Formats: sequence, structure tokens, C-alpha cells
Amino acid sequence: MTKAELVEEVAKSTELTKKDAEVIVQTVLDSIVESLQRGEKIELRGFGSFRIRERASRQGRNPKTGEKVSVPSKKVPYFKPGKELKDLINQ
Repeated sequence: MTKAELVEEVAKSTELTKKDAEVIVQTVLDSIVESLQRGEKIELRGFGSFRIRERASRQGRNPKTGEKVSVPSKKVPYFKPGKELKDLINQ
């Protein structure tokens, strides 16, 4: 499902205009991103949780030249599905 399809679904189920549904979807997504940027954990009961994981710096290799390169540490978003979501998918 794409973001546009999600907006359509929200508009249909709430009887809002697509424009209003798009604002709602974008607000939710922006809120999730902003919380993750602050290092907060987002937990949506019955759906799952979003967290940030730290990846340590490491030595990598340039596949073209074989030269060793330093890969800096970074933060990576991580989604862990909830038990209810797993159960619904596996029915």
C-alpha cells in the first residue's frame, strides 16, 4: 500500500475529503519521525513499536577498489510488530 492509497482508505472510512485525510496521514507520519528524532520510543498498542537502534562504526570495503573505508556510527529506525498484528497476519 502506498501513502496515496492509505489517504484514500482514510478518506473513505471517515467520509472526509482526500485533502483532509492527507493532512491527517501526514501529521501522524511527521509526529512519528519527530519523536524518533528526539530519541523517543513510539508504541501503538496492538500494532507495534518504533525504536531507534544505534549502529557502531566499523571498517567497510569499497567493492570496486577493495580499499578499506571507515563507516561511521549511525542511528537506524526499527519497527517491531506487536503480538496482535502477528496473530492477525498468521490467521
